[in-house]
Amino acid sequence: MSIDYIRRHYDVPAKRGGRIRDYQGRTGTITGTADANLTVRLDGDHHPSRYHPTWQIEYLHDDRTTDA
Repeated sequence: MSIDYIRRHYDVPAKRGGRIRDYQGRTGTITGTADANLTVRLDGDHHPSRYHPTWQIEYLHDDRTTDA
């Protein structure tokens, strides 16, 4: 699935390079997609984790994000 599909299907502002906060208060950067999930590299981690686009994550506003 593409980031565009996730944005439209789940009605979320997901963008590659966008920032999120997870249910534990950790922040990270959206690096891409895996199936219908977002891949997010949490700050301080070396590898991305999968997150459902609507399950207990907050999209953070960042004017530096790119739309890919």
